[in-house]
Amino acid sequence: MKRTLFAVLLMSLAALGPGPAGASGDDRNLFVVVTSPDAQTQGMAMVLSMQALRQGAKVQVLLCGPGGDMALKGAPQTVLKPRGVTPQGMLAKLITMGVEPRVCAIYLPNKGKSPADLIDGVGIAKPPAIAAALLADDTRLFTF
Repeated sequence: MKRTLFAVLLMSLAALGPGPAGASGDDRNLFVVVTSPDAQTQGMAMVLSMQALRQGAKVQVLLCGPGGDMALKGAPQTVLKPRGVTPQGMLAKLITMGVEPRVCAIYLPNKGKSPADLIDGVGIAKPPAIAAALLADDTRLFTF
């Protein structure tokens, strides 16, 4: 089941490829929602986001529930093989590449945290902006 899901995700990501002649990266939007507490799932979400970004897509990342924990300063980190990286480290790399990850608007208050508890570059989602991005005709939604 996991292999099938992974294959479907890779095929969907491949569909983001070059696109029609004249299509620009601005025409391809990937919206990634991470809710899983699992480090491997979080890591794969970051890997695919990075690959889509490198292939010219605009990438938005929303972290909710346990997925939001990867954006907290001092959160426990799992080092993933084979590259020896953490999901938070990959999230930080996405930030340096221009992605502006957001935690769900209700995440911090329900976690008992404040914006100061987030790693640099992670903000708080504004529900109207998130809804607009999700409803855009050119948005592909991946959830992890």
